[in-house]
Amino acid sequence: MSANEELRPMKKTSKGGKNKMDKRKKKRLESKGYKVDTVEQFLGLSAEESEYIELKLALSEALAKRRKSSKLTQVQLAKILKSSQSRVAKMEKGDPSVSLDLLVKSLLAMGAKKENIAKAIA
Repeated sequence: MSANEELRPMKKTSKGGKNKMDKRKKKRLESKGYKVDTVEQFLGLSAEESEYIELKLALSEALAKRRKSSKLTQVQLAKILKSSQSRVAKMEKGDPSVSLDLLVKSLLAMGAKKENIAKAIA
């Protein structure tokens, strides 16, 4: 791959929203000696671990979207949650130190209903 070549982001597929690399890009990388695996293979994750991460990221994204649609800053949300701005930032980025419990409680504190949470993780 030349220095001028642009790395394009992975494309979403219609099945389950999983990311899939462009076939030409994959072939080009493999021809240069790179091994192309899934994230699960690279990290040695089980199917359950992978689904857990996807669930957590979906809740994190839902929290960020709800905060932004409510026109709140991270600082304002932190006050509502009796937390800190840095903690809210970690929550929105799916930081490993953030529990599912905290994400769900935060969404509920922002007015999300069970149906909203179910839709976010579906």
